[in-house]
Amino acid sequence: MEKAFLVGVQVRGEHNSWSLEGSVKELGHLARTAGAHVVGTMTQRLSAPNHAYYMGKGKLEELVSLKEKAGYDLVIFDDELSPAQQRNLEEALDVKVIDRSALILDIFAQRAHTHEGRLQVELAQQEYLLPRLAGRWPHLERLGGGIGTRGPGETQLESDRRIIQRKIQRLKNELESVRKHRALYRSRRSQAGIPVVAIVGYTNAGKSTVLNALSNANVLVEDKLFATLDPTTRRLTLPDKKEVLITDTVGFIQKLPPTVVAAFRATLEELSEADLLLHVVDIASETAAQQFHTVEGILKELGLAEKPVLVVLNKIDLLGGEIDPCDSEAVSRYIDQLGARVQAAAFISAAKGWGLTRMLELIAAMLEEIQMKTGYRSSGSST
Repeated sequence: MEKAFLVGVQVRGEHNSWSLEGSVKELGHLARTAGAHVVGTMTQRLSAPNHAYYMGKGKLEELVSLKEKAGYDLVIFDDELSPAQQRNLEEALDVKVIDRSALILDIFAQRAHTHEGRLQVELAQQEYLLPRLAGRWPHLERLGGGIGTRGPGETQLESDRRIIQRKIQRLKNELESVRKHRALYRSRRSQAGIPVVAIVGYTNAGKSTVLNALSNANVLVEDKLFATLDPTTRRLTLPDKKEVLITDTVGFIQKLPPTVVAAFRATLEELSEADLLLHVVDIASETAAQQFHTVEGILKELGLAEKPVLVVLNKIDLLGGEIDPCDSEAVSRYIDQLGARVQAAAFISAAKGWGLTRMLELIAAMLEEIQMKTGYRSSGSST
């Protein structure tokens, strides 16, 4: 098991709803999910990141001095490092250095089980790796091209680049086929007139537990970030006897690498085609508000800000005391604590089965309202 030391840097003036300490704490959870043992953390606030090392030189010297005492053999930064910064840090620390993006991609690689999921993760990994190839050939940096600088090392580097570029293009072609297949499936689904409800939320908010509770989907549920990565769709009958398809999608997280969003385009298109989104929130988390706004921000980036959303406040069994899932005043208080404006919200405990009937009634009512506005007719239970 690798011994990881975590480093978080906050740039003054940058807006972020997450505190530096809260973000590094989550980084620790990610590191443990990936299989590392966290042996220490370090934080720093700077007016601007150091161009060469990202962190300040004084803090870097402190980190070097802690190496023998902490015994770390891996350093993980909470923000994405440039290829040059990563290379400089590895030379200074003489250990492997990775950033949050690489860590998330590693977890995704562990969690992807379907062919589509593996394709998406591999594409994201290759696109992350491509600009960092030069750092893998530090002894050849002087071979920058031109007269007197050509040699076998440069050829090897360029060869590796071409190999990765070809691999990226192959993966994109395969994923484009997947995207077209999904689009065809969605078209047939639309013709059948069955509404689609997509579950979204921060990783570990309980999305898969919600799907299991509603449909007996038997999706893996663990108290780990990104416990499930591959989307699952099940048919569900609502209290008004109409049927819907409910889909669980990949969980979101703050500082989600752009390569992941791009690679998972085929999967995330499921959200754009959904009639209704269920935004599951771990209301018992001390960072519930930050998680909520992170997901809302990603939905906005995906062009889904206007999509109808039912906010599902999950894990009420962990709040302490008895909470009535039908207590609208209590729901409103917790929504206010999130600092949110929502169309509708429900209290549930997916693990205990509390509040599920009320949530399904709200889903049915919202779909009915959507159908009245759009003229879209869903199928009945006989479909």
